[in-house]
Amino acid sequence: MINGKLIIIFIVLILIVFFYKFLYPVLFESYTGVVNVELSYDSSQKLSDTEFEALVRELTYQARYEKAAKIVADEENDFSRQLKINMLMNTPSFLRQTAFKHIKYFREAAIRQYEGPKTCLQCHKTIKVHHADGTSSTVNTLDDIVNSVHFKFQSSSSGFSTYGYDGRQVNQGRAIPVGKINRACGIPGSFSWTGWAELIKSKPFHGDVEIRSEGCGQCHIGGNYHPATEKMMPVGDVPFDTKQGIDCLICHAAKYDMNQRYVIEDAYGRRWNQDRSMKAALSVGRATDKNCLNCHQHNMGGDAYRHNMAAKSLGHKNRRLLHKGAKRGNPFSPEDDVHAAAGLICTDCHVPEGHKIPRGRLGVDLVANDLPDKTVSCETCHTTTPHTRSKDQAILNGHIARLACETCHITHLQDNNVVLRDWVHPTWNEEEGVYMPTDIYLSGEVGKGFIYLWLNGNGTFLANALGNNSNQSDAYNPLMQQMVIIDKPEIIAAVRAKAIELKKIYADIDVEKYVEAAIKPLTQLSPAMLEKRRQMIQDKLRPIMNQGKSRIYPFKLFNAMMYEDMGNQGPFGAMILPFDYPTYYETGNAIESVKIAIQNPIVKRMYETPFKLYMMDEFMSYFGVLEGWKTDYPLVDGKLVNVEPHWMRQMGTLMINHGIEKTGRQCDECHTTDGIMDFDLLGYSAERVYELEHLPEVSTRRGASER
Repeated sequence: MINGKLIIIFIVLILIVFFYKFLYPVLFESYTGVVNVELSYDSSQKLSDTEFEALVRELTYQARYEKAAKIVADEENDFSRQLKINMLMNTPSFLRQTAFKHIKYFREAAIRQYEGPKTCLQCHKTIKVHHADGTSSTVNTLDDIVNSVHFKFQSSSSGFSTYGYDGRQVNQGRAIPVGKINRACGIPGSFSWTGWAELIKSKPFHGDVEIRSEGCGQCHIGGNYHPATEKMMPVGDVPFDTKQGIDCLICHAAKYDMNQRYVIEDAYGRRWNQDRSMKAALSVGRATDKNCLNCHQHNMGGDAYRHNMAAKSLGHKNRRLLHKGAKRGNPFSPEDDVHAAAGLICTDCHVPEGHKIPRGRLGVDLVANDLPDKTVSCETCHTTTPHTRSKDQAILNGHIARLACETCHITHLQDNNVVLRDWVHPTWNEEEGVYMPTDIYLSGEVGKGFIYLWLNGNGTFLANALGNNSNQSDAYNPLMQQMVIIDKPEIIAAVRAKAIELKKIYADIDVEKYVEAAIKPLTQLSPAMLEKRRQMIQDKLRPIMNQGKSRIYPFKLFNAMMYEDMGNQGPFGAMILPFDYPTYYETGNAIESVKIAIQNPIVKRMYETPFKLYMMDEFMSYFGVLEGWKTDYPLVDGKLVNVEPHWMRQMGTLMINHGIEKTGRQCDECHTTDGIMDFDLLGYSAERVYELEHLPEVSTRRGASER
């Protein structure tokens, strides 16, 4: 009897394994429409021993030359010195001594072709991970990578510093996958699924038709035809073939060629190419800032930033499209950041644990975080009393309790920092030869491109900073003030000028209504919805705003005009719909591009009951729509139904932590009646505002400087 039960259990286990390994992947691909096949890359070429050694000489030439030149520096005769340099640098010992340690490993192991993770895992099957608490552990390397945010583009674990508008911390209860993978955004204008790897026909004024590459996958370490969709589901794993498409070298190779990052198309679809050359493979080591900035400078300094090296290598073919408006406008480079100039690299502050990289405990946007409990902070190095040389050090250090370091040490963003972007009314870009979203307003100036807000470390589901003045006054209410009202006359004038310009192309634009919605997005809400918003802020968000200790931080402002599913609308906005990139860029037909994008199988599944129950009800509750996700698919008989163009109901406030300057702001930039800090909107009483604007110390200093 016992043996019979064991046999039944054994058979059940076999059936479960069979289903999970063989049937589930097939059903999954059918359900989601994704494709997984074995991947190949033309840059992965096998070298002969002779070609290998020639490549080694090429890679090490500069280092060998400099070393030999240093040795014979005292030789006065130029010809003799050059002769000795040539002799020395080609001796066996010089050829063996190189900074690229993997040359020796590859040579001895007879590895003459790099084949992705298959090659790396010959030696690095496991790695030792050192944790912040001083302990260490040994982990499977491939599993460590596949379960990192850099691969998954999302996280379903707890630890988000993000709160829903319903007052709940994201994933503190029932967990759902959230992050870049399933979040439509007004900056790129799409989901990762609908804009992963696309080929665009551009028609620049200065040349012939050119095929260009575009999509979220250009900054992803996976090489497949879609993001890691399997990791978003409650069960299932990424197939073996997909794991073999991981691009180890983009993070670890000093000689990685960004010209290899372009979209390729084959019988199975479109995906991003990668550099799998032996030249790149032999140059591997720990990740440097150059590796990180291959991707991250795109959303810090921006594509148009003059020191963005990756943007100067757009592809040997199908060149990547450039985006003029910068997401944050705060670059990390020696030219514009004091830490980069000092030689620090990204991982000096964002200290990784294996392939898990901390973002820090503070955050206002819905960005997945591998190590949410790990601090990334200025105070880690600079302490809470960083001012030690100034005669005013006591006063300056006293500010640390109320002001973040970035508040004084970031004085501007790049001029191309985009503040208002209109996806509904694209305009033709002659240089790129495509239609692009119209950037209505750009500025890197304080009060225009970025403002100051209280932050206690948390943010909302749509990237709004949460915090409050220490007096915990209800007077501080940025979701009804700073984030929803643009009142500077020069900005309003610039928006109106752009609206008039757009009306020449789009005759149906009502200029005054357009301007009003852009500068006062809450005018798009009904009175009932506006009252509901006020009540939710007070009941749901105010307790979170009053948590902990808040400090004043700088925040980049951003808002976008997008098409929205009005059937899923709440007090803080409606569900944003994505655009199909080829249709949008090539034709400028925004409506048609939405129609095509939402026919993506994943988007269709979002409007079905399984997705509603698994994820979307929870997602929309965080969004502030407490009635649940409505599954009315917004495309019927080829027409959009209950879809409208709107500006998002509040501006996003994105943290800016790079572009740090050595010299901070002066006292009278803030402490004056027309200063950059609006103490009234920051929730101070009228009496305290007067005191802060008329400090005797500042008056004394100003008087002394004028004498």
